[in-house]
Amino acid sequence: MSSTQRPKFEPVESGENLGVEPLIDEGGKWIPLISCAADFPSEIFEIAISQLIHHPEYNSTLILRSEVIADDTSNIPPSVPTLHGYQKLRYIHRRLLPRRPGRDAALEQYCSLHGPATDATSTPNTLVLTPIVDLGASLPYYHPAVSHLAFRYLASDPPSLRIEVLPLPGTPIDPNSRLYRTCLALLETLHRYGWGAMTNYKKRVIHDCLVPRATYQDLYLVMRERHKHLVDTWKEVTDPLKHVFEDIGIATYLMLLWKDTFTSDIDVDPTSNLEDPWKRWPRPPGGFLDLGCGNGLLTHILTAEGYQGYGIDLRARTSWSHYPESTQAQLQVHAFDPTSTDDKESKTFFRPGVFLIGNHADELTPWVPVLSTLYNASGYLSIPCCSWAFDAKFERSSTPGYPTNGPDFADTLNLGGDGSNASSYSMYRIWLGSLSLYCGWQVECETLRIPSTRNWAIIGRKRLPSIKLDQALDNIGDIIETVRKRGLFKTRRPEGKAGEH
Repeated sequence: MSSTQRPKFEPVESGENLGVEPLIDEGGKWIPLISCAADFPSEIFEIAISQLIHHPEYNSTLILRSEVIADDTSNIPPSVPTLHGYQKLRYIHRRLLPRRPGRDAALEQYCSLHGPATDATSTPNTLVLTPIVDLGASLPYYHPAVSHLAFRYLASDPPSLRIEVLPLPGTPIDPNSRLYRTCLALLETLHRYGWGAMTNYKKRVIHDCLVPRATYQDLYLVMRERHKHLVDTWKEVTDPLKHVFEDIGIATYLMLLWKDTFTSDIDVDPTSNLEDPWKRWPRPPGGFLDLGCGNGLLTHILTAEGYQGYGIDLRARTSWSHYPESTQAQLQVHAFDPTSTDDKESKTFFRPGVFLIGNHADELTPWVPVLSTLYNASGYLSIPCCSWAFDAKFERSSTPGYPTNGPDFADTLNLGGDGSNASSYSMYRIWLGSLSLYCGWQVECETLRIPSTRNWAIIGRKRLPSIKLDQALDNIGDIIETVRKRGLFKTRRPEGKAGEH
């Protein structure tokens, strides 16, 4: 990627000083609102506007995503404006989906690409957004109050970008107006996209590697409505907005990951119209085990949605006694010794085929892939936070590493950042990845869509064919023996009444 710094975004009000006439259609002249230097060649324009078309959510927190209904170079609808001196090259019919469907309505929109009418091989230099609304109907709040909004690449000297609009009657367009501020944000986004396309910008973090974005978002909206009341009944001193919606997101992801990973043995008539279809989805054969479950919220959400499993921790939290009895029965105070081969009580939780969850499990984080192999788990998901090795804090200079499958291993982990992987947290995640390989797991990674800066997850759900189970168990035996010899690992006692016996 080029190290050249992106030029500063310097918008100019109205853009009337560029010597280029505004767009004209059968209704008259459009209004130039704002402009800036292009800083990239015209052939990049179509790449940049493609991002605007397909990802409107990047510019508005009120929009969930867009869905393409049609994409064609012919049969262009008559409501797409005919611009003087331009030809219609292509149109995309999309649907904008709101993040809060109970408050905002969805909206369909034409995104039309136009180029000079005098050029037979014309490439687009104008994008027009046209909302599709019935006569007299109002636009959703997230959409600008316009009948058309155009992004133009102007071959001025120097080249420039300009936004022009046909505002709805009575809509203010002064620099303090909402429409102007919206166009300012849109123009800055286009300026950034164009520069990124020209310099081969590589996205730092890739989402939706294992679970499709649309599938996740649709189920998340349902889960959010079902569990958002927990914000109002929160019993902990921590921020309810963060924790409730974070765990709703993790539960949603797990439900869809399990659906894709396992086969169903639930005896349900496939023709039945269940109100909650996930209750017949595949799930871990041994249930789930949430290690270090803390407030128990993730265990509660999964239990409430029909999934079998336990959450264990060293002490009960205030929230536990306020959950329904069905959840309370699944929350257990328990401390286990991962270095012990004769921990019979723990086998109640580590059933064959269990799926382990390590959600910011701190000291237990490195033990997740180890225990998953040791107890014949069906898989695991770990979201590391604090950097712990087996019996001490992780130190990148001294904590022993494990073999990887090549020099490019770190590049497969979707670590984000600048790509150098030089930070302590990046080195820790690389170490966790190599540990997972050593335990015989095929490593998969995902950057979760949750409100947390620690949203990177490492997932094991398939065994590595190159490491047989016997070899993986031998590797784990070596790890445990090394921990025992060091003598630093101490099993913590349960707190409260559970620790008094």
